[in-house]
Amino acid sequence: MTAIDPTLPVLDHWIAGGPDAGVSPRTGEVFDPALGQVSKHVRYGSAEDVAHAVAVAKEAFATWGQASITRRQQVMFGFRELLNARKDELAAILTSEHGKVLSDAAGEVARGLEVVEFACAMPQLAKGAFSQNVSTDVDVYSLKEPLGVVGIISPFNFPAMVPLWFFPIAIATGNTVVLKPSEKDPSVANWMAGLLKEAGLPDGVFNIVHGDKEAVDALLTHPDVASISFVGSTPIARYVYETATSHGKRVQALGGAKNHMLVLPDADLDLVADSAVNAGFGSAGERCMAISVVVAVEPIADDLISRISDRMGKLVIGDGRRSCDMGPLITREHRDKVAGYLDVAATDGATVVVDGREVEIDGAAEGFWLGPTLIDKVPTTSTVYTDEIFGPVLSVVRVASYADGVALINAGPYGNGTAIFTNDGGAARRFQREVEVGMVGINVPIPVPVAYHSFGGWKASIFGDAKAYGPQGVEFFTREKAVTSRWLDPSHGGLNLGFPQHT
Repeated sequence: MTAIDPTLPVLDHWIAGGPDAGVSPRTGEVFDPALGQVSKHVRYGSAEDVAHAVAVAKEAFATWGQASITRRQQVMFGFRELLNARKDELAAILTSEHGKVLSDAAGEVARGLEVVEFACAMPQLAKGAFSQNVSTDVDVYSLKEPLGVVGIISPFNFPAMVPLWFFPIAIATGNTVVLKPSEKDPSVANWMAGLLKEAGLPDGVFNIVHGDKEAVDALLTHPDVASISFVGSTPIARYVYETATSHGKRVQALGGAKNHMLVLPDADLDLVADSAVNAGFGSAGERCMAISVVVAVEPIADDLISRISDRMGKLVIGDGRRSCDMGPLITREHRDKVAGYLDVAATDGATVVVDGREVEIDGAAEGFWLGPTLIDKVPTTSTVYTDEIFGPVLSVVRVASYADGVALINAGPYGNGTAIFTNDGGAARRFQREVEVGMVGINVPIPVPVAYHSFGGWKASIFGDAKAYGPQGVEFFTREKAVTSRWLDPSHGGLNLGFPQHT
């Protein structure tokens, strides 16, 4: 248990509409990565704390699950307006605990806001179907009903956007939520909980339990939790899927990635270089959709590397509140782990073109810094190629042909995102068909779908059948009930000339 510094704030859980200290005495430290300093402490919930939150959510479901579609929609509209008006405040909180630059944090909030707007259309999205007179005087219709209490476990790299992928849809379809955010940057979750309350969400519908594996395991195994939504690394996603499904839960578990950008010789190399830098080093490479491998079809590799290196030299690395291009990594331990891959690269015979350990920083020396790194001629047997490094390290692998590039991508265990850069429409169309990946970009480096399409990969990048948000998100948070009905005698409701009131 971390000793609490009495001069620093302590972030409580959020249960039943307000802060809750819980019963567990354990806490953890929350850092400002740009300063390398502890900024606050956060409660670490126990199984008892999770059970309390689930009980509150279950009680709230008895009412919220029966609330009118109009009522739920009003709350979502209110939340959308408040979030949009105060998005800069949320971005600042995000930057202070994650470290990503303010512009990147604002972009994260904007993408999460898209899902809130999608959820505002739930009356249309969650409609059932009706078939009249399937037999004499017999009708069949379907209903989409909420699951009950749903659990969400979100990662550190997108503390606002990833929860927003899930809870607006879950709430709009009538479920109640227990969220376990990352303990590394937890304040964003509590801020959004307060905003939901301000928007009129009843107490107990949205709850937060902070913590580590103890809280996670309690959610995965609690009998009153109907489903689990998770985003994180592949080993943990597999664990979440196997544990939760063995306890009878519906699961969507999104895992890790090793995303490739295939560059054909006819591509616009300036566009490619810009895209590689943006997609490789945005958010300090700490995102599952980052481009981490550039697959260059010869003879363009030398020219492309020169252009990428030139752009990397113009980036300003430092405190995200100082109008820099890239901020620190999330923790000192993670920074050291990522930096260690540079030594591995040299040992394995790769060429370190740009060494991020040598970068000049516009920020405190104690921050968790590692600059953008470019490594050429990376052997596909090296852990630099096979591991999800999750940092600002961009590898270049040279291949002889388009076919070799596709074979390389398809041989990998992951299938999250990929991109092709070319001016050949036929090659692009062939690529989107042949590549074994769930999200494909054509001259787009990070092909994250908009909110009304679903997000998710293939192979070891996802466990479970449902992707995040979009149509699959609506299906995940609802279950269908089919009704077969026969009414032999017509009934009459009497006269009422007033305009119908929707309440």
